[in-house]
Amino acid sequence: MGNNLNVYEQKSNIKKSLAVIAILIAGITLYYTNDLVDKLEKREEKLIDLYAEGMQVIINAEDGSNINFLFSQILEANNSIPVILTDENFNPIPGRHRNVRIPKNYNDEQIDKLLRNEIEIMRTQHEPIEVAYKDIFKNYVFYKNSWLLTQLKYYPLVQLGIISSFILISYFAFSYSRRSEQNNVWVGMAKETAHQLGTPLSSLMGWLDYFKNSDKFKDEMVVGELEKDVQRLNTITERFSNIGSLPTLQSTDVYVVTDKYLSYFRRRVSSKVEITLGGIGDQHFALLNVPLYEWVLENICKNAIDAMGGVGKIHIEIENTASKQFFVTISDTGPGMSSEQRKKVFNPGFTTKKRGWGLGLTLAKRIVDDYHQGKLSVKDSSSNGTSFLIQLNKE
Repeated sequence: MGNNLNVYEQKSNIKKSLAVIAILIAGITLYYTNDLVDKLEKREEKLIDLYAEGMQVIINAEDGSNINFLFSQILEANNSIPVILTDENFNPIPGRHRNVRIPKNYNDEQIDKLLRNEIEIMRTQHEPIEVAYKDIFKNYVFYKNSWLLTQLKYYPLVQLGIISSFILISYFAFSYSRRSEQNNVWVGMAKETAHQLGTPLSSLMGWLDYFKNSDKFKDEMVVGELEKDVQRLNTITERFSNIGSLPTLQSTDVYVVTDKYLSYFRRRVSSKVEITLGGIGDQHFALLNVPLYEWVLENICKNAIDAMGGVGKIHIEIENTASKQFFVTISDTGPGMSSEQRKKVFNPGFTTKKRGWGLGLTLAKRIVDDYHQGKLSVKDSSSNGTSFLIQLNKE
């Protein structure tokens, strides 16, 4: 398998490498942040344990009346961790909470309900800490992660989303830039080719007129075939001229155009290649630019002949569907393609030949997809051959 334009393969490898690097960066970021979150979470747990131990010591050292002092001096020193103190039945003690957001207009009943809801949430995050005064009564300290810790937990996901968005935007911008650059190269090359063909083509047309009017050349078949080739060159020049500009699409019978082209094409390929056409009987009017459509047929058929080694069969079937599209299927009896080849068959530079630029099928897909708003795809490929499917829009 050859690839004369390996720059496209290199570009694909560069994109894959960048994607791997981005994944590694994201993975390292997530690991580091999660490790930091775990450490901060353990620190907050130790801090609450310290509060509870301090409460336990003071309560048992003096009496229960010191709990107000304890709460104001120790628990209120906590400015970040949401904490609620409850009785032994897990009922919130009025005024014994810290860092819990309560609207200013809430009454006592609403506050109690909110605190009970918070207690249920806290219970899912951490087990409450028991604080007992001898065997007389028990209190429980409920708490949950601080707002800072919660933000830090979600920070990697937010960061990952921002990085992913940036990478996607950069990717699409890069791809758009590359496509624009490629389009400019295509258009420039096509226009220059058409310009270069113009001079020898004019000369050939002059010689053709001379042969027609000369008494020295009596073989009308030779002159007729020469005229067809000159017309063919003129068509090719027109094709290249149309690249880069919006082609004119006209309602055309696809079968008639295909049959006419194959009549010309059969005489210019090996007699060992049998080319047949099916689908006669129905009218197949679709929106076509005839020179460009013939170019698609030529590229696919030549590619099939090369794949078959110059020996085999090509069958073209035109199908009128109930939808707003016609299907043109081009099948050959070649060796088929691997799944990897099918993925790359329309890539610029891809070719299985030792010679050639690998642009024929790329150009064919561009003509069908972009200029005709249809679709060119590989319908099927196996050891028995390959089928290409062209979808064209009806008038």
